[in-house]
Amino acid sequence: MYLSTKKSKQVEEQEAAALIELQRYCDEHPRSPTAIRRPKLVLRGRSWVALRGYTMQDGIAGIGGSVAAALRAFDVQYLNSLKPPRG
Repeated sequence: MYLSTKKSKQVEEQEAAALIELQRYCDEHPRSPTAIRRPKLVLRGRSWVALRGYTMQDGIAGIGGSVAAALRAFDVQYLNSLKPPRG
């Protein structure tokens, strides 16, 4: 059985569109954590994940149904990580 490691044309197109959306978001929100930290975008199922770090457990992640939603969620999570713990 032969398994191809090449990405499908559809996945490549989705990734290219996501990078354009990332750039648009950064242009519209130049001081946001997304614009400054440039998280990696990954499509998992039907959700986009904006990730800064090696894993979701060790890093900061925003998850959304669109690229913009994932980036907004990333910004919120990033800013929340800067707040001191309540106690």
